[in-house]
Amino acid sequence: MILADKIVLLRKKFAWSQEELAEKMNVSRQSISKWESARSIPDLNKILMLSQIFGVSTDYLVKDEIVEGEGIKEDGDTPLKKVSLEEATLYVHNKSEAAKLVAIGAVLCVSSIIPLLILLGLSEQKQFNLGANLATAMGLALLFLMIAVGCAVIIRSNQYNTGVEKLEISPFELEYGVRGIYNEKLAHYKPIYLRRITVSIILFLTSVVPLLAVAILVDSATWALYMVVLLIMMIALGVYIIIPTSTIYNAFNLILGEGDYAPHKRKQMKRTEKLAGFYWPLVIAIYLAWSLWTMAWGITWIVWPVAAIAFAALIGLMGMFDSDDEI
Repeated sequence: MILADKIVLLRKKFAWSQEELAEKMNVSRQSISKWESARSIPDLNKILMLSQIFGVSTDYLVKDEIVEGEGIKEDGDTPLKKVSLEEATLYVHNKSEAAKLVAIGAVLCVSSIIPLLILLGLSEQKQFNLGANLATAMGLALLFLMIAVGCAVIIRSNQYNTGVEKLEISPFELEYGVRGIYNEKLAHYKPIYLRRITVSIILFLTSVVPLLAVAILVDSATWALYMVVLLIMMIALGVYIIIPTSTIYNAFNLILGEGDYAPHKRKQMKRTEKLAGFYWPLVIAIYLAWSLWTMAWGITWIVWPVAAIAFAALIGLMGMFDSDDEI
């Protein structure tokens, strides 16, 4: 059996796609495809990496006459990494701490427009002799400052990646007793998760109520601005609650291999995470650009519910086209 066939065999035994193996090898999917079709041969360093990732010897990979690899059982099972209670606890802790920073960064970005709106409201009321031009300049300066700080905080969350890759990238199994402990932790946390998610959804859905009430009852542009501020604050609070809450819940599910992190759903979850990493910064950019261009803050908030519905639709569409068939 040649090297190309062995790579295909081992990859399928681990139920990895070419893209997933490429991520672990830090190469392109096209490189994996070329290796598996024998159009190119990995260099020595890549062969050593393949040996470590698959848990086989280099002799098995490079010597055609060796048919049965080390660590590959006759029943087709593959050796999985053992995850201890300490490693699982470290993973949850790191994910929780990173989520707190991401939540703070997201709140700063979402709330960045609030100083501008407040200053414009004060300018409309002729408070502190604040002119419209000065209010706009100060508000924009604070807006970009808050976005910059928010992005810096989000980037800082990467310091908690230690101990995360082992569980999120490679298949694993839990050491004796770990599953029972985390089943109890998940059972204890689930009611908390449901309460917090409910509060967040209520905040999102009712955030527009004060603005609609003012639009109907009070004919005042200044009060409309202040209600937009309240709307954004409610959305920001919902974001601050939902990000750490869902992250911890997902961390428990990943450790236990349940919910969206069940083995047959892990590929779709990875795709969803990649999509979210591109999608939501784009939504923020569109919201800020549209709002600053039109200054119609009482209308541009509609971006958020539309974006949320569109994101859910995209995830559903990805699920429809998701297939276990490999190239």
